[in-house]
Amino acid sequence: MTDLSPSTPRVAGLLLAAGGGRRLGGRPKALLSHRGRPLVEHAVRALREGGCAPVHVVLGAAAYDVRARAALSGAVLHDNPDWAEGMGSSLRTGLAALSAEGDVGDVDAVLVSLVDQPGIGPAAVARVRAACASRETLAAAAYEGRRGHPVLFGAAHWAGIAASAEGDQGARAYLRTHAADLTLVECGDVADPADIDTPDDLALLEPQGPGGAAAWHGGPPEGHIPG
Repeated sequence: MTDLSPSTPRVAGLLLAAGGGRRLGGRPKALLSHRGRPLVEHAVRALREGGCAPVHVVLGAAAYDVRARAALSGAVLHDNPDWAEGMGSSLRTGLAALSAEGDVGDVDAVLVSLVDQPGIGPAAVARVRAACASRETLAAAAYEGRRGHPVLFGAAHWAGIAASAEGDQGARAYLRTHAADLTLVECGDVADPADIDTPDDLALLEPQGPGGAAAWHGGPPEGHIPG
């Protein structure tokens, strides 16, 4: 059970799920089939079961199909019209939405996860979430000492991260600048950080959905631009 005592920092979840899967032939990553369901569902479940609330999801490629086909009840969905610019734009979209909706006052931090890492589940989310001590906290999962996802940003850092997030770099530049303040949380024993970028990576999805591991839920999205 999640500890909701007043002394426990409140951590929202933010899933970046806008990618169009350019190197996958334009198959949106959120709709790749994993264990018979869209991959985005598993990522949202990992955030929830890892103790994050509320859970926000940034959509982009095939956003209409994701909303229609994935079971995301209870999650707060945001569309990023500039998703093709890279992960940085989705991170800015998510942080702006959290701030605009008042969550900057209601939560102490946000834990950011990526939709294309099926090997990262609730255990890794819970470990990184537990590292949150205040609105000043910066923390990230580590795998054999190397920084990875999920990453936790205390609310005091949101504005700075949004200002520096560009292209596919996300918060990388900000984290380099603030490396001395970053807590690394080893998660290699409970998670696999491998992501799905190329057709060979589709072997990470299991079991195969209809049409094979490369299947995704829906036809070619109307007006879809691979990215």
